[in-house]
Amino acid sequence: MRSKLFVPGTRIELFAKALKGQADAISFDLEDSVVENRKAEARDNVARFLCSPEVGASDKMIIVRVNNGATAHFEPDILAITLPALDMVNLPKVESADDIYTAVEILEKAEKANGITKAVRILANIETPKGLLSAMEIAGAHPRVAGLQLGLNDLFESLSIDRQDAKNVHATMLAMRMAAGSAKVFAYDGAFADFKDERGFRSEAEMAHRLGYLGKSCIHPCQVAVANEVFVYSDDDIAFALRVLEEYQIAAADGVGAFTIDGKMIDLPVIRRAEAVVAASHRPQEQKQPNTIVSDES
Repeated sequence: MRSKLFVPGTRIELFAKALKGQADAISFDLEDSVVENRKAEARDNVARFLCSPEVGASDKMIIVRVNNGATAHFEPDILAITLPALDMVNLPKVESADDIYTAVEILEKAEKANGITKAVRILANIETPKGLLSAMEIAGAHPRVAGLQLGLNDLFESLSIDRQDAKNVHATMLAMRMAAGSAKVFAYDGAFADFKDERGFRSEAEMAHRLGYLGKSCIHPCQVAVANEVFVYSDDDIAFALRVLEEYQIAAADGVGAFTIDGKMIDLPVIRRAEAVVAASHRPQEQKQPNTIVSDES
């Protein structure tokens, strides 16, 4: 899931276009991009589209960002969009494990009511100070949590933190990455508001990739190609990972736990990273299989 494109729930003219685009995942939005008096309309639009043959035939990962758990829209959103095509529900402004437990309870009710046999996974947004401080607890709250998504716009604006200072961005990205890693779930980068600033988007995406993030959210189709380009492993990375796994098989057969390649010690963390690199380089079913996403826990 290198790229995830947000699509406002009221912009039905964009739904099919986004589905045919290059983003690995589509995130239909019922929250920030939808004004209060159109919330129900957006919910109905998305629910109808999720039932369409086009979505059913697509190999893209389908995500819906619902409204915050403190609003009256939260439960109706989940009940309406928990359908066979849904892979993950994106929860905004998660601040505690209790927020996850509440969502799981409603998801279970929705799955039962709608005859859904697969467990819908959760992508939890970390976009408040309390959420960041509780990120490790949130990541490990329930097996349905597939990953954490960083929301720098909300987090930094609320604290008057300079988004243009790369040190601020790096420190926050690293903190959330460690929290995600503690629970062995993936970390996902959030949106970059100025879609005309390709250099800024690319720089932030490259930082996230170096920190082991899975991909980056996009608010405009023009950002998708950059995200897809950044969040890949190089041929050299893949070749080295394959070599590590090949040598590991030989070493394991000889009862050796650690070995060297070109003077570099290879032990379990390096082997696990090699497995993640190889898994990420083979992408055919990744989008529609959220339960099999491998996070790089190097």
